[in-house]
Amino acid sequence: MAWFKRESGELDTSGAKTVRTEGLWVKCENCRQIIWKKDLEENLNVCPKCDKHFRIDARKRLSLLMDDNQYETFDANLSSTDPLKFVDLKQYSSRLRQAQRDTGLNDAVINAQGKLLGRPVVASVMEYGFIGGSMGAVVGEMITRAAERACDAKIPLIIVSASGGARMMEGVASLMQLAKISAALARLDHAKVPYISVLTDPTTGGVTASFAMLGDLNIAEPGALIGFAGPRVIEQTIRQKLPQGFQRSEFLLEHGMLDAVVPRKDLKAYIARALDFMSGAGSPQLSAVS
Repeated sequence: MAWFKRESGELDTSGAKTVRTEGLWVKCENCRQIIWKKDLEENLNVCPKCDKHFRIDARKRLSLLMDDNQYETFDANLSSTDPLKFVDLKQYSSRLRQAQRDTGLNDAVINAQGKLLGRPVVASVMEYGFIGGSMGAVVGEMITRAAERACDAKIPLIIVSASGGARMMEGVASLMQLAKISAALARLDHAKVPYISVLTDPTTGGVTASFAMLGDLNIAEPGALIGFAGPRVIEQTIRQKLPQGFQRSEFLLEHGMLDAVVPRKDLKAYIARALDFMSGAGSPQLSAVS
């Protein structure tokens, strides 16, 4: 007999209330803690038990960095084409349309200008939800334009990376963006305009091999995966077990690849102090946090 049966007949559930709990709880992949989603969001999407930094989208990132969530976006009208008519499991053009519907963006980056604790900044923030934050011709063009705007206005540039690397569906056009952005950042450096690179989980491939590691200050969030090839690819290639925490931000800091690892709650204030230091406004103490 089914559980909802009774000897006297079926249980009358006509007046029962239904409570939906789907999507209200999140399980931390690190400590396996079940977290009330609202509590997680109030803690800046950081696990209150183990301090795991969950991935957040580009708009949320901008809201954490820009004062009062006020900023002006630019170059948002650019969108990718499909020059190679590329097809793998599905057409690249279909992937683009799906990603645009899912994220509400034309491509995997948002360019914005606003203030960070009263300091004017230009920011390029990558959106991992758009085809893995991959860098195609449009992403390369938008980040280059952000660097050029910062250079012309003498305003510090902040790039927040979250990417699987170059978008191979665009072939060599995607790889050309590495040199293109690097050249724009060289002009920014020549003009003595600060550039701060923020690396989040994950930052890999051609993004790591170009602008993500070219900052005047390279800082990362705790536990972020940062590298060129992924750890599984490396292990399969060299047929050796990699060290614990290999390619995580703390490992890179220990080996001199990063300047600091900064928790999300401290990131805005840390960048503000760094900008003051670079502009000569003071000599604040900047210490790496692990």
